[in-house]
Amino acid sequence: MESKLHDVVKNTLINLKEKGLPATPNEYHKEFCSVSKTYSLNVKECNQFKELVGKLSKNEQLEIEEKNISTIEEMIPILLNRVSKDNVNTLAQLFKKSITPSISIEIDQDLQKFSVKIGNSPALLFEEDIQKEMQNFITKRFEADKSVVRQKTSDIAKLLTLMGQYFNDAIHSSGMGSQEVSNIKSQIQSINMDDTGLKDLSELQSQLIDAALSIENEMSTVGEKLNSGRSEVESLEEKVKKLEKELDKTKEESLKDHLTGLLTRRAYEEAVKSIENQFIRNNTQYAVVFFDLDHFKKVNDDYGHHAGDIILSTFAKVLDKNTRDLDIVGRYGGEEFVAIIHFNLKRELLKYLKRIKSIISENEFLYKNQKIRITFSAGVAVRNDHNSYDSTIQKADVLLYEAKEGGRNKIILEDGTTI
Repeated sequence: MESKLHDVVKNTLINLKEKGLPATPNEYHKEFCSVSKTYSLNVKECNQFKELVGKLSKNEQLEIEEKNISTIEEMIPILLNRVSKDNVNTLAQLFKKSITPSISIEIDQDLQKFSVKIGNSPALLFEEDIQKEMQNFITKRFEADKSVVRQKTSDIAKLLTLMGQYFNDAIHSSGMGSQEVSNIKSQIQSINMDDTGLKDLSELQSQLIDAALSIENEMSTVGEKLNSGRSEVESLEEKVKKLEKELDKTKEESLKDHLTGLLTRRAYEEAVKSIENQFIRNNTQYAVVFFDLDHFKKVNDDYGHHAGDIILSTFAKVLDKNTRDLDIVGRYGGEEFVAIIHFNLKRELLKYLKRIKSIISENEFLYKNQKIRITFSAGVAVRNDHNSYDSTIQKADVLLYEAKEGGRNKIILEDGTTI
């Protein structure tokens, strides 16, 4: 063991010298761990870095792999990019509100427990298992709201059935009354005024009065039932209209990002399914454009998060206004945006990209009389050049990363074109 360790130390120093690298703690640690593998030497410090990487998110692990990071010191900038505690707390509160049924007043016990868990540890929002639970609760929330609407609709159906019975009663009562009056009419016609006296006429009058009262009472009862039924119908109609408005509002809120007004990531991914189906059926060519605001963290640090929110909102308005209805644009997360742009000729796509870049480059964002200049980077991949949408957006993400690493404030297309 000691002999192996001695050889590892010796070869580590030799390799650093051959590579022309200084024997700093960071460079020495990287080379030492690399040489240890060739000697099958299990070093605790090297394993600690691997264990720490295993605890990070998938995106963070991917970034570490792409940047060939192998020490804790190099990992620090990635960890610093994590969402601040205040933002996570706000996100947790927004999510708790979004999964609470907006119409049904019943709150599931599991939902209460989950809300408490998220409230106590907001950072759990970034774990994959927790995100799956979130999706399940969102689905349950919509089902709960729809269940209430179905129940109210059932109440209306029952009321209409009851009203139908009231109408039958009215018709039935009217028919009996008419028959009674018709019989009395026959009796009147059969009376021989010469042979009868006032007594017979008096009895006939009594029968007429009784028949009239019977009809009046029956019609009055039916009328009261109909008026009562009409009031209940009007009341239920108002409730149903209110429920429909609340459902429409809830659906719209779930599709639009609260800050930018663009599609949420989930709504964007749903819209992409339809676009991908059209591509498969009709080969409708499109490009995936990944946007990312440059140095956005510095804007928040220098001017505050409110200024950052205004810039995000304004940038979103520029994208929304300059993107056609047949295309889609959404907020992918943080300061990242993604758009699906249909085109026939490459110059049409370039025209769109240049227009967005020109608007942002030639103007300044205004916040409390302070002018803030913002740039963005973007990666563009064309669907026709890939086997699937997933591989297309992954390529656009890689090109965006190249644009950021290459100095920012540029748009890189897959064919090498740079704007």
